Amino acid sequence: MELFYDPQFSGNGLLNEAESKHCINVLRHKLDDIITVTNGKGSFFECKIISAHPKRCELALITQATENERSFKLHLAVAPTKSSDRFEWLLEKAVELGVDEITPLQCNHSERKKVRPERIEKVVVAAMKQSLKAHLPKINALTPFKNFIKNTGEYKPFIAHCHSSSKNPLKNCYQSGTNALVCIGPEGDFSEQEVSDATALGFTPVSLGESRLRTETAGLIACHTIHLFND
Repeated sequence: MELFYDPQFSGNGLLNEAESKHCINVLRHKLDDIITVTNGKGSFFECKIISAHPKRCELALITQATENERSFKLHLAVAPTKSSDRFEWLLEKAVELGVDEITPLQCNHSERKKVRPERIEKVVVAAMKQSLKAHLPKINALTPFKNFIKNTGEYKPFIAHCHSSSKNPLKNCYQSGTNALVCIGPEGDFSEQEVSDATALGFTPVSLGESRLRTETAGLIACHTIHLFND
């Protein structure tokens, strides 16, 4: 199934121009073809093409379905890697596994000081469509770590690090069905002060195994661990 994304779509009417072009010019759909659209808010719309215009593809709703809600939410907060390709790879895989919120972090040891929000959104949307999901994760702006840890919202917060200070494996600290926030540091890891500050504010320090992992690998392991304990 090919999934199209239009954040304004509600069941009948026009597909946005970008997706209209992809549908008609690229994928060669035509009048009366059946396609599926999501607005990223949890719904799948099965529709018939009633006007195959490459800029204004018009659709008529056939059926609407809702993606199953998970029993937990997952927020991944991660310092972007120096290589944008590696960071985008992590975003893609996290969305494929299932993540509800993503926050790029600015940390003491961060080598990358800026991110491109429009590029992040493009990667996340593509991953949502490829994995046939109907929920688009919330993407937050690049946030200083010291500000981020002051408000964890509805999530149980964890901070993964490589220092020798006391910590337990994430798999031993997480309880299934619980909303989880996992913080992953930059390639130079969180500073000891950052770990101390987060712990003082209620974050649980955790490890992700015996090996020293790259940032993007650590993020993927964290997401997989949370999902594994909820299967």
